[in-house]
Amino acid sequence: MATDAKVIIIGAGIIGGSIAWRLAQAGAAVTLLDAGTFGAEASWAGAGMLAPGGEFAQRSQWAEFALASLAMYPAFVEELRSETGLPIDYRTCGEIEIARNDSEWQELRARRATQQEAGIRSEFTERGLFYPDEAVVDPRQVMDALRRACEQRGVEIREQTRAIAVRTADGQTEVETTSGKLTGSAAVLAAGAWAGEIPVHGPHGRIETPVSFPVRGYLFGFSLPPGSMGPVLRHGHTYVTQRSNGYTIAGTSSEQVGFNREIDAQVIADIRARVFDLVPELRAAGEPEIWLGFRPATPGFEPAISRLPDVPVWLAYGHYRNGILMAPATAARIAKEITSSWGKG
Repeated sequence: MATDAKVIIIGAGIIGGSIAWRLAQAGAAVTLLDAGTFGAEASWAGAGMLAPGGEFAQRSQWAEFALASLAMYPAFVEELRSETGLPIDYRTCGEIEIARNDSEWQELRARRATQQEAGIRSEFTERGLFYPDEAVVDPRQVMDALRRACEQRGVEIREQTRAIAVRTADGQTEVETTSGKLTGSAAVLAAGAWAGEIPVHGPHGRIETPVSFPVRGYLFGFSLPPGSMGPVLRHGHTYVTQRSNGYTIAGTSSEQVGFNREIDAQVIADIRARVFDLVPELRAAGEPEIWLGFRPATPGFEPAISRLPDVPVWLAYGHYRNGILMAPATAARIAKEITSSWGKG
């Protein structure tokens, strides 16, 4: 255990929080920064669907990564519960991708054939394609537990502290922030949609990092009786999922409008129509709670999970719609790489 290792993590969402927890378990002294508050952006806004079948149409390294992370979720959640004593609503409920016409049925048949090659299990039902292994989790409860787990492990959480730049020299990292400079043996850039705004400088100048940008999405929340829905229902970009307590989340939109937090009434009306068409019972559920979030994307819509060449800086951002799903595997990979680098320079 390398107790002299100091790691600075930029971004306190589910990715940064999970990495901080794992590194602290391994004996690192961790400082976790966030320009806002712990878990208050995409991690707070997410619906919590853990659904490789709905996100990956064919075999790829990221489909395999997502499946591996889904397999890690039960143990990930149980460990957090055990360490903190906090509840986390997690369940495997499956998901149905609905088909309404011959063309959509054909698309699902083709999708199932390519997904089987990736190891994504599914079967046909009267309504569409059923994915039995898909699960849901309450990301807000995950974030509450991660915060407590980090605090119990001695992670220093600095909120309202924006990272301005990362600089490396002689195997060390320096993070310039709005509250001063921090020095450590490694840094992790996990600032989600904001990660691309933070330059990284090596001994020979600025190091190119993948561009990141926000993709805005709205979600609706309805209060329904517990158990009134079964599997997640999905039709194209429209979905409805339910928590164990009956709280039902529906969405969504996908807009590249920067960090614009203004509510667009036209987009809301479109989502409302699609959601009510998918689950007509929601019409009688009362006026929903409405919120938005910024999914962190890269130009290729693939995450950046890697070490930058020749410097002790790791990237962990750009997960787009799958940050909650990929958090366990991302944390395991980054923590393993960092701990393996201890003593190697």
